[in-house]
Amino acid sequence: FQMDTTQESYLDLFPLDAIVYLTPDSENVLEDIDPNKVYILGGLVDESIHKKLTLQRAREQSLQTARLPIREYMVKAVNTKNYHSETLAINQVFDILSTYYETRSWPTALKAGVSSGKGYMLPE
Repeated sequence: FQMDTTQESYLDLFPLDAIVYLTPDSENVLEDIDPNKVYILGGLVDESIHKKLTLQRAREQSLQTARLPIREYMVKAVNTKNYHSETLAINQVFDILSTYYETRSWPTALKAGVSSGKGYMLPE
């Protein structure tokens, strides 16, 4: 993949109505990738997960939000810690999006990007 880097904010580079901020706390499910949209893969480097922080940030910037369709295509796996998380690392989200873009299959994409440690699996 070709990538350009800049110090400029995405808010200055793209029209607000073209930006979709991906956050696991969004009520909107990402059903397809629109090539005319810009998807923000936000991330916080921290020891703990701050619930709804990315959603709050997107709302403060008046941006559209979406979440990956994990709940729609995957089921909670039985595990000893009863741990289930839809919060993913940026590289996992990127892998899911690029796999979906190539295959147009959410199950294939989610299987490729959601590790078993997150407590979700595809239904048998």
